[in-house]
Amino acid sequence: MSLLEVDGLNAYYGDSHILFDVGLHIERNEVVALLGRNGAGKSTTLKSLMGVVAPRSGRVMFDGTDMAGKKSHTIALAGMQLVHEDRRVFGSLNVEENLVLAGLTAPGRWPLDRVYEMFPRLKERRGSRGTDLSGGEQQMLAIARALIRAPKIVLLDEPFEGLAPIIVQDLLATCRALAEAGQTILVVEQNISAALALADRIYVLNNGHIVESMTAPAARKSPELLHRHLGV
Repeated sequence: MSLLEVDGLNAYYGDSHILFDVGLHIERNEVVALLGRNGAGKSTTLKSLMGVVAPRSGRVMFDGTDMAGKKSHTIALAGMQLVHEDRRVFGSLNVEENLVLAGLTAPGRWPLDRVYEMFPRLKERRGSRGTDLSGGEQQMLAIARALIRAPKIVLLDEPFEGLAPIIVQDLLATCRALAEAGQTILVVEQNISAALALADRIYVLNNGHIVESMTAPAARKSPELLHRHLGV
């Protein structure tokens, strides 16, 4: 059984139908990218998996249990973590306080030293408040807060958005190291080259429908397909 199996997922914002029978699967230790134009429903998919948006119908089988419609904290305790696009660090707390707070309710958690080994910059900034961090440092902290909970899967929503290219390269290297260590990741990203460099497989979402599913190497060899669906 796959770690995550999604079938027939339908989600709405009010009366607006956003996701239409979305289906995907993610194996353990796999990195999957969900690609699509702005407004395709990518972030809504992640929020529906995490329980931030309650799906109207469908199954979200996570490690053998259907999580569709469950509360976010229940899904988090089961081992799923969502790193939101807007990062949501606690600005009045310092880096270490953010990390300790995130790990408090985790059934098992990483020691701080492991987090700092993964993100040396955060160790340097451990006493700095969230509001004093750069955008790249805030993104590192947002990802680190998810990892300290030792998740079975991490959902990354636009992790490289708005960051300088050199910061993107550093974060991409960190994500690759996580993947090589066996961390399962589902990433939504507008930076197509970064997503394809990280992922094993991709799904393409268009107007709330999954329209393509293929390996990342196959996608790299199909620029016409990427242009058709993504405009790149």
